[in-house]
Amino acid sequence: MTVKEISGGTFSVIANHKLKEGDILDVHTPEGNFILIPNQQVTNTYAAFVAGSGITPVMSMIKAVLEQEPNSRFVLVYGNKTPEETIFRKELLELQVTYPDRLFIEFIYSRSQEDNAHFGRIEKSTVNYILKNKFKDSTFSGFYLCGPEEMINTVTSILLENGITKDNIHFELFTSSAQPTEIDTDLEGKSNIKILVDDEEFNFTMDQKKTILDAALDQDIDAPYSCQGGVCSSCICKITEGNAVMEKNSILTDVEIAEGLVLACQAHPTSASITVDFDDV
Repeated sequence: MTVKEISGGTFSVIANHKLKEGDILDVHTPEGNFILIPNQQVTNTYAAFVAGSGITPVMSMIKAVLEQEPNSRFVLVYGNKTPEETIFRKELLELQVTYPDRLFIEFIYSRSQEDNAHFGRIEKSTVNYILKNKFKDSTFSGFYLCGPEEMINTVTSILLENGITKDNIHFELFTSSAQPTEIDTDLEGKSNIKILVDDEEFNFTMDQKKTILDAALDQDIDAPYSCQGGVCSSCICKITEGNAVMEKNSILTDVEIAEGLVLACQAHPTSASITVDFDDV
């Protein structure tokens, strides 16, 4: 587990300055859809474009592929300011020595020119170098992007230009610049809501000005959530009856929204009654 301190952050400051060995924390089970499930029977080639602390979830993916998919390969494009600020640099180099024919790393530094590394940032030329030059003979099974939103958007657009389908592009945001949408809650400002989570059913009346997640937590319902900022996807749920509108969305596709999926931390009910299913997603 890696926690990068954010100035003014709530947990990250505590984690870096107050927590000590032996302290016990209650933690939520892993949630979200930024996952790679290894299968020892397959032969795949994966690629990841990450920057800074975006390496955190991808590091686990790399280890899982190397240890549990003996015939698969992993290409990591990893951007940082300097080698000294590169999280897991030593461990990655050790893995590369252990798996020289299966792990390929392209280090990129924006403030330091180093041997066997690129200078600059992850941009269009970087993606094209991987797809059209160094690994032009490889067919990638999936692309995993994690880091600043601008980098993720840039890499995604270039991958799409190169014919990569959206289904093969997976990303995780830490923050989002998406602007909230003005919520117009008419009706009488109240909704009768039914929530299904962990095979339990809860019924109550909520204020439409509240998000579905906030209303659930006010009722001590153990709904899944994490960031509460609309970027981690932990609180995805399905509207099976009624309607809701989201303040912002950087994760769900138009198809998923059409299927009734919403982010509970961003969704406000807009119908007199609504049914929300956290289990059927």
